[in-house]
Amino acid sequence: MLKTILIAVVAAVGLLLIYAATRPDNFRIERSVLIKAPPERIYGLIDDLHQFNRWNPFLRKDPATQGTYSGAESGKGARYAWQSEKIGVGQMEIADTAAPSSVTMNLDFLKPFEAHNIAEFELKPEAGATQVTWAMHGPAPFLSKLMQVFVSMDRMVGKDFEDGLSNLKTLAEAS
Repeated sequence: MLKTILIAVVAAVGLLLIYAATRPDNFRIERSVLIKAPPERIYGLIDDLHQFNRWNPFLRKDPATQGTYSGAESGKGARYAWQSEKIGVGQMEIADTAAPSSVTMNLDFLKPFEAHNIAEFELKPEAGATQVTWAMHGPAPFLSKLMQVFVSMDRMVGKDFEDGLSNLKTLAEAS
């Protein structure tokens, strides 16, 4: 009887690992919002990491986060590194910009898990307002695939993107 249970457990774990291995090798999370402000105003709140951190939903999770700015003041080459008990350790760097329509950032997370992703912001004028899309994509290593069997990364991080875009909307529309 014990042998049968052990075989069943090993088989279930094996099937779970095989299923996780079949998941996509990359992920993409994306959210959008319509903001009643011109692209130039919104762009300045993204392209300058000092301004970005005024609405950054991840920093709001831990006000005790320690961060340092380096590189360019804004735009390509601007960097922000952080350390936090709650949100981990990492760095973001603006890799490319096209004023006032897009900003691309490299995101390097070191703790609690190492990950190297790309964040993209697209700003499109739309009937007196601006459609802002925030996307993040990158590789999905096996551990990430295994975690996604139990927890939806899109739902988890997507909620943070929604909160951030809401913060951005409030800030941009108040300016």
